[in-house]
Amino acid sequence: MKHLISAFLLLASGTAFAQSDLKQNELSINGFRNPSIGFEYRHNQYSANVGYYTTAFKRGEFSNFVKVGYTFWFFPSGNGPIPSSFYAGSSYMRGLNRNYEGKNALGTEVGYRWVVWKGLNLRIGAIGVSAKGQSFKVNPTPGISYSITL
Repeated sequence: MKHLISAFLLLASGTAFAQSDLKQNELSINGFRNPSIGFEYRHNQYSANVGYYTTAFKRGEFSNFVKVGYTFWFFPSGNGPIPSSFYAGSSYMRGLNRNYEGKNALGTEVGYRWVVWKGLNLRIGAIGVSAKGQSFKVNPTPGISYSITL
């Protein structure tokens, strides 16, 4: 089932959803969790991100990862220089502690980025994480970022 969900998310990010409103380059500084605490560079409908990711699969027990990912943006809305948009992505994650320490994991996520004011944006989504020897887990992924166009 987890592979079916991952395959669906990757297929959903195909060019059938490409939009012409996402034509600029953008650099984002991500300050909380989605896609990670780090940096993201977007060119047209595609972006790459790198950073530190933390999540609680169990209440009060945080699992930490280094995360490198790729995202596809679709269905932009709004008239500003940076549009709000839906996204789907996939990430390589390397566990840093708890049950994931030293393990490789795959993260697949979907959600929506709402540009609140100028470059300030909020994200809400969900991530599915799979790793060898661990059960497939799904968690919400809120985020806050600041983006500038290049």
